[in-house]
This record gives sequence, C-alpha cells and structure tokens, in this order.
Amino acid sequence: MTVTAPDADCNPRYGANARIQVIVTDGKGIEVINTTTPMTDAGGFTYTFDVPDHMAAGDAAVTAMPYNIDWCDDTGRNNRAAGETVKSRAASCAMPVESLSITR
Repeated sequence: MTVTAPDADCNPRYGANARIQVIVTDGKGIEVINTTTPMTDAGGFTYTFDVPDHMAAGDAAVTAMPYNIDWCDDTGRNNRAAGETVKSRAASCAMPVESLSITR
C-alpha cells in the first residue's frame, strides 16, 4: 500500500528535516501502524507499507499529518516564516483521513 501527497503550492516551509506521521487504523478502530517518514519542505511525501496480516477486515483509515509542528495555524499567519510578511490563505484544520477497505 502506498500513501502519497504532492508538494503544496503555498510554500508551507516545513524544513529540511521535516517528517510526516502516518497512522493506519483497521476496521475495529485499532491502530496497526503509527510511524513517521520524511517529507519535503513543501509537504510532499511517499510512504509504502505492507498491510499487516493481523489487520482486521473492513473499513480502515489512513491519516497523515506533519509531525511535531503546528501543522494547522488558524491565526492567519505562517508560524514558520517568522519576520516575513506572508499572504495567507484559509485552510481546513480537520484531520486528513482517507479510507480503505481491507478484505480477506
């Protein structure tokens, strides 16, 4: 299974050592994967994993969000671009979730 996202076009400035946290929960709501993987300064990433044998069948979920940073600053300013005047766009702070179906 591969989880991927392109670079953002808004220059989020995550930094050279940025990481994304990927969490996979199975059909019973049990977390079966919780890991971090590198992402680009602009937020792009690719993470590939094997579906665990013990993962329950049914509707599962994958979430991916920047790790250990304020990933959704709803104050209207970019908190990673200190000292610069940056034009901001409103963004949703809802947890990004994608569904997948596990069958046996």
